[in-house]
Amino acid sequence: MENVLIYLVGFAGTGKLTIARALAEATSAKVVDNQWINNPIFGLLDHDRLTPYPEGVWRQIDKVRDAVLETVATLGAPHASYIFTHEGFEDDAGDRQIYEAIRETAQRRKARFLPVRLLCNEDEIAKRVVSPERALRLKSMDPERSRYAVRNSTVLKPNHENELTLDISDKQPADVVDLILKQVAHCKT
Repeated sequence: MENVLIYLVGFAGTGKLTIARALAEATSAKVVDNQWINNPIFGLLDHDRLTPYPEGVWRQIDKVRDAVLETVATLGAPHASYIFTHEGFEDDAGDRQIYEAIRETAQRRKARFLPVRLLCNEDEIAKRVVSPERALRLKSMDPERSRYAVRNSTVLKPNHENELTLDISDKQPADVVDLILKQVAHCKT
């Protein structure tokens, strides 16, 4: 897999990072986890991971994301592939902008681009969202927030010709990786 940019989008607790890591192991792509972008800012704040962050946090995170995307677009090796993770909501204009910035990064690299919507049922998400690893990575750990999201929101719909939607509620990471790699083989630039 050369010069491919995969965008994994789903609710908190879906398993985006787990799938990204499995994909990276199978392909040597670099994982750009959303928390990896958020945590330089989140790590500076005292926070319980249950209440919302102050609004100004997101402007600072945008600066980090812009630097990461510019680096991928202009300094990344031409053959390198990247896997981005993002908790994106269909009705959130900011999430749409993040998606567009990642898509444009793929275009700037002349990379094949694969947006993947990862869906998961609310009971499974509620179990996953409280894992100890999430605490270490400064991720949201509120199972009720996650249940609410599944019931009342929609995972961002990229509306891209290469788009893949997978319900991974009962799938093993290796099986999801196989499905994604099959789709990569058919992606257009």
